[in-house]
Amino acid sequence: MDFGLVLQTDPPASEVVRLMQRAEAAGFTHGWTFDSCVLWQEPFVIYSRILAETSHLTVGSMVTNPSTRTWEVTASTFATLNDMYGNRTVCGIGRGDSAMRVAGRKPNTLARISGAMKVIRALGRGEEADLGGTVVRFPWVREGANVPVWMAAYGPRALKMTGEEADGFILQLADPFLTEWMVRAVRDAAAAVGRDPSEVRICVAAPAYVTDDDSPEALAHARQQCRWFGGMVGNHVADLVSTYGADSGLVPHELTDYIRAREGYDYSHHGRTDNPDTAFVPDAIVDRFCLVGPAAAHIEKLRRLRELGVDQFALYAMHDAKEAVIDAYARDVIPAVRG
Repeated sequence: MDFGLVLQTDPPASEVVRLMQRAEAAGFTHGWTFDSCVLWQEPFVIYSRILAETSHLTVGSMVTNPSTRTWEVTASTFATLNDMYGNRTVCGIGRGDSAMRVAGRKPNTLARISGAMKVIRALGRGEEADLGGTVVRFPWVREGANVPVWMAAYGPRALKMTGEEADGFILQLADPFLTEWMVRAVRDAAAAVGRDPSEVRICVAAPAYVTDDDSPEALAHARQQCRWFGGMVGNHVADLVSTYGADSGLVPHELTDYIRAREGYDYSHHGRTDNPDTAFVPDAIVDRFCLVGPAAAHIEKLRRLRELGVDQFALYAMHDAKEAVIDAYARDVIPAVRG
């Protein structure tokens, strides 16, 4: 199993770079950031510095979207980074929850994501791509260049499209039951169109907080530091409920039931530990969606996820123990899971 570190690009950017360097030294293989240009600093500028200051870390967006940047601009940015530093990028893409809504726009349709994935992948490889009637190609892309495109998804149609078209699947929660259900949906869709399901990389992304013990006080603090994540996932679940209905049978009740008490969401607190709009998230959801507790609890859950076909765990470190969790994973978790 690979390990990734996920950060917001809060200033100063030098701190993001420093933490990514620490993660690489700790055995992490991937460095990811949010891409929401109103809420945080421009990630692609920071990617260039991260790549320059590390030797093998792969960087990527978790996630960009096909509207705040035109498709050829996204492709050119990733292809330029690869030309400068080798093929060390991944384009994570999704509907654009915070990036679009903060700017007063609706998240993207699946059809638009599908078109963008095809264009970004083709242009990143130096191939031709159709931009709606105009065929273009980057003449400067070298042979062997590659920009993998991984799609973030939750709902049935998005999971199906991920299996059919994406190079990887980003699942933003670490609940084994839901992971098994969604990974199966992605792999079944891949097989149905003649793809090798094992070629679709599976990345589970969620907050992780390592405590010294499992005392009530330690667990309460860890849960409070990670509760924001249930609110973030709740935004996507609310969209699914509005599309499919809470009782359609197309989306598991394990994913939809907890948002019944959700009242609203202010994106100015998005991804923050002090988010006041996540009080509706119960401890049970934090425990299911995140990894909290002593290192042994993390190891046990990660081994279970690995058995379900997860290739990478990407650790959200939006809490008060960024360095501590990187170090704990280096010392206790990564060797045990890989070993």
